[in-house]
Amino acid sequence: MSMTLLVVDDDDEIRELLCEYLTEAGYNVLAAADGEQMREQLARLKVDLVVLDLMLPGEDGLSLCRQLQAVPGLAVIMLSAKGSTLDRIIGLEVGADDYLAKPFEPRELIARIKAVLRRPQRLEAQTEESDAEPHLFAGFRLDPVKRLLTHPDGQALTLPRSDYRVLRELLEANNRVVSRDHLTRSAFGRDHLPDDRSVDMCISRLRQQLRRAPGNAAQILTIRNEGYLLSLSREASGA
Repeated sequence: MSMTLLVVDDDDEIRELLCEYLTEAGYNVLAAADGEQMREQLARLKVDLVVLDLMLPGEDGLSLCRQLQAVPGLAVIMLSAKGSTLDRIIGLEVGADDYLAKPFEPRELIARIKAVLRRPQRLEAQTEESDAEPHLFAGFRLDPVKRLLTHPDGQALTLPRSDYRVLRELLEANNRVVSRDHLTRSAFGRDHLPDDRSVDMCISRLRQQLRRAPGNAAQILTIRNEGYLLSLSREASGA
């Protein structure tokens, strides 16, 4: 079955060229010029992957990428004329599965699309943990279907896919250290790269959430030269 892609770019010429090239590559292709049109297309049809331009009028690509994290199984490749390492890291940190700087060879985009669509993490996400029980710890409840983290005070937050996967790995490690390499592969489906702070940013966001645990019952510890460990008090781990 042919995959459906959505190209989001406000440049009419670039958008049409990308749609034409991706259609010739065998994909069903939809188009949108901005965030509003993107949401209309996503409401109309099931989309497998979004090719998302960073510089858009109104809502920019980073904001839209954050919103797309709520769609189960949806992959995102971000395109940008900004090709610095920092821009790439920021794009990955907000949840993009890959990042490609303009100008680029269309064949490279096709190769990256194929690689992202083959990733086990994305295939798992299509039925992500549909039969799994919620994780209960330190007064928190983590819903594996909706990626919903409910705090001890009852407030709830939908976690980005990457943050959810990092927290899930730490919980399932059961008081063992988890390496950055393992967390990077689990959260982003790729190897950890030098100067790659994507997992560190996930950890930072999760720490902000876990501070709501009474009495520091849940803490993510940095284990030097090894990785991270989720420390739960004895009472919290038995919750």
